[in-house]
Amino acid sequence: MCRMGSEGRPGRKRDDSRDTAILQATLAVLAETGYERMTTDMVAARAGASKATMYRRWPSKPELVADAVASLSDQLMADVPDTGTLKGDLAALVNVLQSRSTARKFQIMAGLLSVLPGHPDLARVVQRRIVQPPATVLRLLLERAEKRREIAANRDLDTLALVVPAMITYRLIILGEKIDHQFLTAIINEVLTPALNS
Repeated sequence: MCRMGSEGRPGRKRDDSRDTAILQATLAVLAETGYERMTTDMVAARAGASKATMYRRWPSKPELVADAVASLSDQLMADVPDTGTLKGDLAALVNVLQSRSTARKFQIMAGLLSVLPGHPDLARVVQRRIVQPPATVLRLLLERAEKRREIAANRDLDTLALVVPAMITYRLIILGEKIDHQFLTAIINEVLTPALNS
């Protein structure tokens, strides 16, 4: 895992298990409080780590948060099975997007949104590890459907793959509402499917 500004520092060998505990605590505090209210002291208390350990490994809050966001494992590709039909694949995707881990990623993104313009490195990590994976998976599902000739071959898959993530982001961040099964199903049935078949 890449650490911004930590390369080449002298000292004791790093305890990876402590790193994991600290990063998990960071994600938990981020989800609960948002970026602005979060402090490294709060994370240290949650992780049972000393302040000296925190500041030695992550001299600033942006560095700590960037590492924590980067630690998120994007399991969407593995979790969405190939059911043999686009309808089945999309239903599986809805179930995955309702999972606790995915919901937490979107919650963290909502808490970080207002500060990203001032932290371009952090913004790139959030884009890569939270925003992009759902669009990547949806494009894969559409490619499968295209090969099975369930949808026309001339569709703009890149644009269509952004529909669901964009609507999820708008609902979560702009409207401040939760992502539930009814909402996800409505996006699929009332927006994406008609666009694919028009």
